[in-house]
Amino acid sequence: MIRLEAISKEYSLGDVKIRALDDIFLEIKRGEFLSVMGPSGSGKSTLLNILGVLDQPTGGAYYLENVDITELRDRELARIRNRHFGFIFQSYNLFPELSALENVMVPLIYAGKTKKDRSKRARMLLEEVEMGHRLHHFPNQLSGGEQQRVAIARALANNPALILADEPTGNLASEQSKEIMGLLQGLNSEGTTVVIVTHDPRISAYGKRVVELKDGGIISDQLIVFNSYGGAGSAEENAP
Repeated sequence: MIRLEAISKEYSLGDVKIRALDDIFLEIKRGEFLSVMGPSGSGKSTLLNILGVLDQPTGGAYYLENVDITELRDRELARIRNRHFGFIFQSYNLFPELSALENVMVPLIYAGKTKKDRSKRARMLLEEVEMGHRLHHFPNQLSGGEQQRVAIARALANNPALILADEPTGNLASEQSKEIMGLLQGLNSEGTTVVIVTHDPRISAYGKRVVELKDGGIISDQLIVFNSYGGAGSAEENAP
């Protein structure tokens, strides 16, 4: 589904060059549940942004369905983001002036759906994440867990092949975290590819594969042989 070859990313901080990613080789297969681990500053979020075409690499090639998308124009990249990816963020990123229903409808506007179809799809998704009773509530009227459920519904609006989640439980209590990760596990069991970024080993254990970053490079890539999460699993080295 995705293949990264020698991906690097540099930022300029005054006269200093910061290398956020260094020579990343990574393949993600359709249907995987991949956890990306690492300390703050290891390059986790940068990698996720490049996977979701929210940022462009400085060097290397990014193949999506065997097509190199590295050199595509912004308009084409925007189309790819809308059609292929669903995003979930630690801070939910909901529009405060929009209701839960209206927030979920936003991606469908960019997809060119009619108002009737947008409303029908958004209502169905909110029902699926058990938020059908909160359709017309605004983000400031919802708990953190409820806001994240709305964010998941919004991420699913255009039926993406890949969900990208950046610390999706970072602002949630333990029980809410379990509920959100259970939702992501359920999506994965139905065939959706899931990639999450986390610094928490308890959250990474929900994945079927764990990639660990340090100083912008992959230092470990392991398949989870047994995963009962909740419960730790054993792992076997897959790469690098």
